[in-house]
Amino acid sequence: MDEKIKEGKIYIVPTPIGNMGDITLRAIESLKSSDIVLCEDTRITGNLLKKLGIEKKTISLHKYNEHKQMSNIIEMLKDGKTLSYCSDAGTPGISDPGFLLVRESLKENINIEVLPGATAFVPALISSGFPTERFVFEGFLPQKKGRQTRLEELKNEKRTMVFYESPYRLIKTLNDLINIFGEQRKACVSREISKLFEENKIGTLAELVQYFTNKPAKGEIVIVLNYEKE
Repeated sequence: MDEKIKEGKIYIVPTPIGNMGDITLRAIESLKSSDIVLCEDTRITGNLLKKLGIEKKTISLHKYNEHKQMSNIIEMLKDGKTLSYCSDAGTPGISDPGFLLVRESLKENINIEVLPGATAFVPALISSGFPTERFVFEGFLPQKKGRQTRLEELKNEKRTMVFYESPYRLIKTLNDLINIFGEQRKACVSREISKLFEENKIGTLAELVQYFTNKPAKGEIVIVLNYEKE
């Protein structure tokens, strides 16, 4: 295998999902050492950099422009630039842009350093109290085409299942899960993780539908579904 290009480097930098205290020292050092910060949204990352007292040029890189931008970014890396990439919150590449950047950088033998850090599904999974030794992360279910097929494929899953969801689709998704797994299957709905109004509500799928119908959810949602029938 060819040696990695030593001049250029890309840092994949997780950012807080709510609580600013979750930024790591290593993430701050990486951002400071970068020539340019690539970001899903320059306004959001710009505010983060401002709070950290870091002044850097930012370039937008998101799912709508990443294919168009990629050749320019690879050229910057080949020219010896050190870049960081931040999604709006959490770890890039986990239900966020970042996969294409990593894949294309690997193709060009460019140095990549992926930093550990904030991601929503880990605290949600642990907070559920469901088995964590084996789990499957499903991210966002398809909104329309392929949704029913995906759920049917999970019908006999023997691992704890983790889903991301919008608060506007939460009730629909819980009802879809009832259709596949039954209303007595236990689940946990976590929202606003690491923020002031964090909530982890555990119950049967039927109980969760009733609860969030009476108290509509706000903020980003993680659903953890127990694989065991209780």
